[in-house]
Amino acid sequence: MEYKDYYQILGVSRDADEQEIKRAYRRLARQYHPDVNPGDKAAEERFKEINEAYEVLSDPDKRRKYDQLGAAWRDWERMGGRPGDFDWGPWVSTAPGGQRVYVRYGTAEDLEDLFGNESPFSDFFTQLFGGLGGFAHQARPRRGQDLEQEVEISLEEAYHGATRLLQKDGRRLQVRVPPGAATGTRIRMAGEGSPGTDGGEPGDLYLRVRVAPHPRFERRGDDLYTTVPVDLYTAVLGGKVQVDTLAGPVTLTIPPHTQNGQIFRLRGKGMPKLRRKGEYGDLYARVEVQLPTRLTARQRELFEELRRLSEEGR
Repeated sequence: MEYKDYYQILGVSRDADEQEIKRAYRRLARQYHPDVNPGDKAAEERFKEINEAYEVLSDPDKRRKYDQLGAAWRDWERMGGRPGDFDWGPWVSTAPGGQRVYVRYGTAEDLEDLFGNESPFSDFFTQLFGGLGGFAHQARPRRGQDLEQEVEISLEEAYHGATRLLQKDGRRLQVRVPPGAATGTRIRMAGEGSPGTDGGEPGDLYLRVRVAPHPRFERRGDDLYTTVPVDLYTAVLGGKVQVDTLAGPVTLTIPPHTQNGQIFRLRGKGMPKLRRKGEYGDLYARVEVQLPTRLTARQRELFEELRRLSEEGR
């Protein structure tokens, strides 16, 4: 069996204190973490060594036993003893069936998540601390999985806010969709996701909002866009028209000589801004001039007169 120098693996001195060991571990663990080095087997093995070294040197009992072994090993080397002839007997765990090794999760990496049920420890470690290499992990609480569900609302409901009733595990859940919600807005229902394991907290349920298209309004962020029909006479002479908004109709003054397609901005008549009480976007009203489709004889006569005057004025 090969002796492992855990101090050398972490790059610390033999009298390093707990904080020095922790700093060295964290620096090396970040450098060689499998997520940072995908597919790199050498980095993976180095990462295992780093975690093994930290598991020993961060535990006072394990470190004490390891230091005693290390002193005996160095004395053996100084006396010219061959590594293969070293007597490991006094150091090997003799607990019946092999003592189980419990990894302390916390600042150490979650080795189980990375390597599954396969032991990430060397034979040296398991012979010294775990009999024939038994490996287990302390059952730790695991948080339940978050769930996501789509909920559709109308634009009017997005403006005023809405309530939805959901069925979950035989229970009725009431959820409030706040004013200003847009497609993609997520509403969190804490603790309504999948249950946790080993006493872990349940996950959360997220409702993902989808706002249905509206026949009269187009939404762009917090602003709304709509089309306002204006008769030819009002467009030419000016006047007032009614504009529908999600809060009710308002009056818009049309100035003389308004062109088809001209856009008027109605401040604060758009969507409420999500979680910003009292703040609203704007409504943009695009004029669509409506031409008369049927003319009386007198109206036609007047239009002819207007055309003649227009031609004379060129």
